[in-house]
Amino acid sequence: MDLIMECKALTKVYTNQIALSNVNLQIGKGRIVGLLGPNGSGKTTLIKLTNGLLTPTHGEILIDGEPIGVNSKKKVAYLPDHNFLPQWMTTQQMLGFFADFYEDFNMQKAEEMLKSLEIDKKRKIKTLSKGTQEKVALIMTMSRESQLYMLDEPIAGVDPATRDYILRTIISNYSENATVIISTHLIADVEKVLSDVIFINKGEVALCDTVDNIRQKEGMSVDEYFREVFKC
Repeated sequence: MDLIMECKALTKVYTNQIALSNVNLQIGKGRIVGLLGPNGSGKTTLIKLTNGLLTPTHGEILIDGEPIGVNSKKKVAYLPDHNFLPQWMTTQQMLGFFADFYEDFNMQKAEEMLKSLEIDKKRKIKTLSKGTQEKVALIMTMSRESQLYMLDEPIAGVDPATRDYILRTIISNYSENATVIISTHLIADVEKVLSDVIFINKGEVALCDTVDNIRQKEGMSVDEYFREVFKC
């Protein structure tokens, strides 16, 4: 398997809490992976480590065979779980900002997606609805021609129609050799687009398998199996 991401004994300890414990993972290229787990399981910590926003306590992460650093960051596009758009900027200014900051930003792709949504690029971000701001943030992220897309709760807090748009955008705007990792609680909504899933709980990987294998072996959907594994 041609790997885009590999974790080797990855551990992250905060002051009085183990966020990740001895995580070993191999994720191939050309996959859409669901990173699934209860609140506080370590999903966001793993994503931030992959982006170099946190430093491991022990172990390491490799992106396309390289340690986290300048080269790895050029290959990873990150959508955080909070609104990162500067509210005072216009969408047009955001396009310019991304184009200046990221060499792999595809301006034409971003312009086409914004046009299809009839978003007025001259309006300030703060004047857009929450759902529209979510779409703009996703468009900015997915318009990078990256090898790995890390999306932290990309469909949380938006209506079902917006969720569908976001999932369609994810599917249609990454190359077949790139990998997308989606962290989410809304498993039923994203299951249809996933090729693989990772179950993470209390900082440890509980399962890493393909969606097809889970359905065949367990005789249930990923959402049903998740509820069974993590039932209270």
